[in-house]
Amino acid sequence: MGNILDKNKRSCQLFCLFGTLALVACLLRSNPCLAAGPNWVMQDMAGHTHQLSQYKGRWVILNYWAPWCPPCLEEMPDLVTFHDAHARHDAVVLGVAVQYKTERSVRDYVDDMLISYPIILGDTQKSALLHPEVLPTTYIYAPDGSLYKVKRGALSRGWLETLLKEAASASK
Repeated sequence: MGNILDKNKRSCQLFCLFGTLALVACLLRSNPCLAAGPNWVMQDMAGHTHQLSQYKGRWVILNYWAPWCPPCLEEMPDLVTFHDAHARHDAVVLGVAVQYKTERSVRDYVDDMLISYPIILGDTQKSALLHPEVLPTTYIYAPDGSLYKVKRGALSRGWLETLLKEAASASK
C-alpha cells in the first residue's frame, strides 16, 4: 500500500510541476512584458541601438510587420505621418520586420515607401523579443516604460492620436 501511495504522490508532484511550467509558458506567450523583459534592446538597419529605457518620457510605438502582409503595408503611411509629427516631442515609432525573404527586400521596401522611422530586422536579433501571433501587431509603451496597450491588426494615425489624447486625459 505504501508503494502505491508513494507512486501517486510522485505522479501528483510531476503533474503539478508540469502544470506550473505550462502556466508560466502560457503567461510568457500572452504577456509581452514578461517575454520581452522590462527593457528590451534591438539594433536597427542603420546600426543604431534602441533600448526601451532610452525613450523614458515618450510613447514608444513598436510595430511588428512583414513585407508579405497587406494590412501591415496599408498602415505604414499612417505610421510614417504619426512618427514625423511626434518624433521630436512625445512619441517614436519603431518598426520590426519579421518573416522576410532577405534584408535587401526589406531595405527596398523601406526606401520605396519613404519610411522615416527606424526599422529593425526582427529575424536577425540575437535575443528574440516578441513573437506576435498576428501581423501586424503593435506594442504601445507609455512614457514610464510600461506596456500600455497591444493592438493586433492594422491601425491608423487617427487611432494612435486618439489613444494618446485619451491617455493624457485619464492621467489628469
